[in-house]
Amino acid sequence: MALPHATSGQLIDVRPLGTRISNAVSNALFKTPQLELMRLVLPRGKGMPEHAVHGPITIQCLEGAVELHAHQTTQTLRAGELVYLAGGEPHALHAVEDTSILLTLLLPH
Repeated sequence: MALPHATSGQLIDVRPLGTRISNAVSNALFKTPQLELMRLVLPRGKGMPEHAVHGPITIQCLEGAVELHAHQTTQTLRAGELVYLAGGEPHALHAVEDTSILLTLLLPH
């Protein structure tokens, strides 16, 4: 069963999960033909292996801390920090703490 996406005009709560983070799961918040918005929940020690997507993305750390491997370097994103990656840029994530991330993906036509 597919999870419901938000509709135009619907409020989406992206506040930090706090103590609920250990029971939370990643989910797509909405998707249009041009744009997709997801909340990724990464438990400490977990991550996403290196990959690339076609369109540009932003990764905004909502809570916790996550290492981002991109552009031959590693940076730690903490709550309130955001990074932009061009389409096709290989990247990987590794959660240093229980972390939730707001991921925005621009979808190519």
